[in-house]
Amino acid sequence: MNLVERFFRDITEERIRRGVFRSVAELKEAIAQYLEHRNANPKPYQWTATPESILAKTAKAKETLGTVH
Repeated sequence: MNLVERFFRDITEERIRRGVFRSVAELKEAIAQYLEHRNANPKPYQWTATPESILAKTAKAKETLGTVH
């Protein structure tokens, strides 16, 4: 999963699913508050996959897609 997907997973799990929003404006405000809180104490995402594991997964995906008709 790439880091952008992880960020959206985090905001979804930590804020959006836990809230009840009666309007788009309320949802936007909740997202803004989440970002303010997160930026006050930032924790960087760390890439942990090795280049070799990424290339192996890519090769496997290409092989699988090549067999689909």
